[in-house]
Amino acid sequence: MPSLSESVRAKSLLRSRLEKPNNFLQSRMPNIKVFSGTSHPELAQKIVDRLGIDLGKVVTKKFSNLETCVEIGESVRGEDVYIVQSGSGEVNDNLMELLIMINACKIASASRVTAVIPCFPYARQDKKDKAGGDSGQAAVATIKNYEWKFRSRAPISAKLVANMLSVAGADHIITMDLHASQIQGFFDIPVDNLYAEPAVLKWIKENITEWRDSIIVSPDAGGAKRVTSIADRLNVDFALIHKERKNANEVASMVLVGFVKDRVAILVDDMADTCGTICLAAEKLMDAGATKVYAILTHGILSGPAISRINNACFEAVVVTNTIPQDEHMKDCPKVRCIDVSMMFAEAVRRTHNGESVSYLFSNVPY
Repeated sequence: MPSLSESVRAKSLLRSRLEKPNNFLQSRMPNIKVFSGTSHPELAQKIVDRLGIDLGKVVTKKFSNLETCVEIGESVRGEDVYIVQSGSGEVNDNLMELLIMINACKIASASRVTAVIPCFPYARQDKKDKAGGDSGQAAVATIKNYEWKFRSRAPISAKLVANMLSVAGADHIITMDLHASQIQGFFDIPVDNLYAEPAVLKWIKENITEWRDSIIVSPDAGGAKRVTSIADRLNVDFALIHKERKNANEVASMVLVGFVKDRVAILVDDMADTCGTICLAAEKLMDAGATKVYAILTHGILSGPAISRINNACFEAVVVTNTIPQDEHMKDCPKVRCIDVSMMFAEAVRRTHNGESVSYLFSNVPY
């Protein structure tokens, strides 16, 4: 008959053998799955091509009443899931589709769900602004020939979107060039805000021969920090344009602060929607004596009259990234050129999956 000490030792050994598989599962890095929403499948395909994996199977359809239905076509149990969906095109439908995909993966026992949102939706509605802000998003209603500006009761929609993503089940957000960096503080989950700046610097050096004699210009005071960072990296001067708005999407006056005479002016901004501001800024720079004007924009929304304005403006080129689909814009306007940033998102996904730092991407383009 075994002694008491041998019995205790046997039980201890049995317990350790039973617990070992659980510890192994907890320490194991889960496999990776990348799914694409319908907003920008081309970018998602470039990301997975860079990673050397296949795009996950997902079926998205709409019912006759326009409700969105999403079906994940493969198992995600214990997987590290990444969902690529940009805030472009039909923004509301795409946002709802993203929320449903996140929730579908979460309740299917995904280990972690990361939303890769190249262009964050509603980013311009990030605060209540008594003056309407630099986004021109103030709500204006005409009632009995009077304009009432409901700025004091404006929503902070970017915070609402952050809450919706968190409640849907997102564990991590990867995005690029947020309109205001403080939007990261709207989340209680990790947010990696990548910068297009390294790719922009690379494009400038490769495509503008006179870049050493250029001047970097911000079309508004809010972009001064972005412009000074690029100017410092290139070791050139910078200028900015102060603008005052009458109403939403209507600029009243522009004042140039800086000297651009006989120099190549490079306008830099995080996004352009109807392009009224950058076209007026380009005209202002040419009047001030600039030899050429380029515009470099991270998110080229280019809605409404944007394309016709660019065609009629004095730009040498309007450079955008592919955080938003640009094929149609490039067909309609030969001045529009595109910088591919898929390698930055792919590297961010790879580093996140492997538990590595992504800070390298803040100042370098992966090759």
